[in-house]
Order: sequence, then C-alpha cells, then structure tokens
Amino acid sequence: MTQPNHTTSKKKLTVAIAGAGGYIGRWFIHKFSEKYNIVALSRQQVKENPNPAVTWRQVELYSITSTLDALKGVDVAIYLVHSMNASTRLNQGSFEDTDLLLADNFSRAAAINNVKQIIYLGGLLPDEPEEKLSRHLKSRLEVEQTLGSRKAKLTALRASIIVGPGGSSFDMIKNLVRRLPVLMCPKWTESMTQPISLRDTLDILDTCIGNSKVYGKAIEIGSPEVMSYRAMMERTAKVMGKKRLVFSVPVFSLGLSKFWVGLFGDSPPQLVSPLVESLKHTLTVSPELRFREKEINYLTYEESVEEALHSNEKPVLPSFNQVKGIKNTVRSIQRMPNKNRHSALWVANRYIIWLPSFLKFLIRGETNERGDLGFYLLWGKKPMLQLTLIADRSDHERQLLYITGGWLVKRFDYGWLEFREVLNSRYIITGIHEFVPTLPWILYLNTQAKLHLWVMNSFRKYLEKRGD
Repeated sequence: MTQPNHTTSKKKLTVAIAGAGGYIGRWFIHKFSEKYNIVALSRQQVKENPNPAVTWRQVELYSITSTLDALKGVDVAIYLVHSMNASTRLNQGSFEDTDLLLADNFSRAAAINNVKQIIYLGGLLPDEPEEKLSRHLKSRLEVEQTLGSRKAKLTALRASIIVGPGGSSFDMIKNLVRRLPVLMCPKWTESMTQPISLRDTLDILDTCIGNSKVYGKAIEIGSPEVMSYRAMMERTAKVMGKKRLVFSVPVFSLGLSKFWVGLFGDSPPQLVSPLVESLKHTLTVSPELRFREKEINYLTYEESVEEALHSNEKPVLPSFNQVKGIKNTVRSIQRMPNKNRHSALWVANRYIIWLPSFLKFLIRGETNERGDLGFYLLWGKKPMLQLTLIADRSDHERQLLYITGGWLVKRFDYGWLEFREVLNSRYIITGIHEFVPTLPWILYLNTQAKLHLWVMNSFRKYLEKRGD
C-alpha cells in the first residue's frame, strides 16, 4: 500500500485510538506512528511493544475512571469500538445498550480531559427515518449522537465495506467466493452500496485529524463506484481468478442468510448478524454529506481487492499479557425509557424506594449508620446485597454505587451499580458491572440472574407508567 499524502503540521498531535488492535486501528498505527504521538488503547496489558514510538495504555472502557486515565493529555481521540466481545462470563444486555454505555463513558472522559476532537468511524446510513433502520445501523447512529453530545467536537465518518488486508467484512466476501463454486445469492445482495479501499479510508481519516473544518460534521465516504453486493462477489471472483456461477433467488429468509454467510464466509455471528440485517437498506453516499476536504484519487474496486489479497505489508502488534480476572463475573445492562426526562439521581432514588415495595413479600431495605444501603430477607439479619453511594463521583446525570457487601456477593473490592442518563436523557441506562455471585454458577444462572432481569424489566414498566 502506498503512503497517503499528509498535510504538514507545526504541532505533533497526540492521538488516542480506542480499538487500536482492530482492523483500522492497527493499520492507522502502522501508517502514522511517526506523524502523530499515538496512544493506543487496549483492554489487555502490553507485554512487549515492538514500536517504542507508540504508547500503549491499558483501559477498561466500561469504567469512567479507567477511560479518564487513558485519555489524559490527548488532543484527538479516534473511536473504533463496535459491539465489543463480552468481558465477563455472563453478559446480560444487547449490543445496542452496551455500545451506548461505552460511547457515553468515552464522551464523558473526553470532555473532562478537554479532548478537542473525537473521530468516529461508523457505517453509512440510508435516507430513511430512524425507526426504520436496522438494529445495527440505529445503534451506529446512537453512538454517533452520544459521542457528539459534549465538549469534544465530533467528526463522524460513515463508510460501507472497507476493502483491505485483514478486513473482516471483505474477508467474508472473499471466503464465500473461495469456498463456493455456485453462489446462490439472497435478494438482499441486490442492494446497492459504495465500498472503499483501506488506503483511501486512512487518507480521509488522516485529513480529518485536527481539521476544524470537519468539526461537528457527519461525512459519508465511499469510492465513486456504486455496485450491488452481488456485483462485489462477481468482481472479487474475477480478481481471484475464480470462475463462479452467481445468481439471485427471490426468497431467502434472514435466518438462513445468516447461517449461510456465517458457515461459508468463516465469519463469527457477532459480525454476520448485524451486517445481514443492515443489507436490506441501500447504503450509498449522500451528495450532501460526501467527503469534500481534498481530492482523492480513489482506487477502483478491483485495485482495492488486489491490495487486500496481495499486499506484503503487515502491521505488527505488541504481545499482550493474558487478562486475568475473577472467573464468574457478571455484567447486566438495561435501557429504560425516560419520557419525563427524570435525572439519574431521581431514578436511582426511586429504584431504592421501589424495590423493597415491589418485593415486600420477600425483602426489606435498610440504611446503616455509614449510609450504606442493605437489602435483607424479611427474616434475615445479614444483608443479601449492600450498596455504597460514591458521592464524589456521582451527579444528577449519573449515580454510582459500589457493591460493598452481602451474602449473595463473593467479591467486595470491585463491582458497581449505576444509573445514567443517555441521549440527552431520552433513556436511562442501568448497569451492574463486575458482579461476582456467591451462589454456584449453574444455580446462579437459573435463580438470581433470572430474578434480576425480571426485577429490572418490572422497574422499566414502572418508569413507563410514570411517563404516561
């Protein structure tokens, strides 16, 4: 791959990359480690760093404190986090709610650290009402809105499939072509889109860093060539020198499509499912939002595929220490409507009052002399669960309570409950993080875990009634 053109700058900006070990992150580091002071963020601790010019910082993006430390001294933050893999043994929560919480953490930490700009690489959006978007695309829009909701200026780059070495979306297409002599394509493969090469994406990303002209803007990027996903497979086969029979069929269920793509495309479900669901939309670049900051000599689709297949370059990542943690950890994240725009403080206080009332046949709530809140069985003398409000890290928009005791809890030194407002208070996110149960795992899964979801669902319905 050729080096993108750079604009000179008097000051060497410090650029943090959330998702540094992913496809775009590692290639960005490979290309620009000398142009910027790069701070690469990873959940894992670096064991050996082959590039001393790059600073690697360990971060837990679920934690505001950890994210705050990770963004210290940063001018520009690039956000490349999408549907992260679960970091706990049990993760009760949808990818939409998880991504929303992570984006809110990042936005808060960036604002406190006076980060000037956040660049978010998301997906192309169709010209359709938000309520008609697929779950995946709606989530991308929510992340974009959340990242741009505070002081740091957001530049949202929206792209279709990025074609380059190691790209998971292109690899899926390549594997389908490689493995199947006959490609019976579902109807969704007739949808139109505009893939873009990795080289051109990095060039555009570089152009936007520290560029005040793109602050507060959503920019859609893609090669000028508009093509269907079916045409992408046909053209990929030609570059690969494979003779493939490609045809479309009018009926092909969503579930069967996911199975077919996942099986023959060698792709994980967390990638296949949202991608296939989104392909019902036409995802092309809007003339009003297209990239205009510089002239790009875009690679053709065939040239992009050639580079993806035959590039001799390979980014070198550090080696990492294995993340060690408590075995049976739980994370549970739920989104609740907030029609009356109540503060997180109000919702947290209401929950503390509501829970003993809702479960009055089973538990009672008490506050001790230190102000810790305990929930007890009606006949019990020891709390099942004890929570401690962390006042200096709580405000009207977010309430933080540490899990500090209780006979249902195995670990008291780490774990928290939170209530927070998101998307300008349209919703409340509740989350239990790094909770470690005392109960044996199988027993926990079939009792306490299910009870928690039932309680939170009941609380959501309670809030909905209060919003009528």
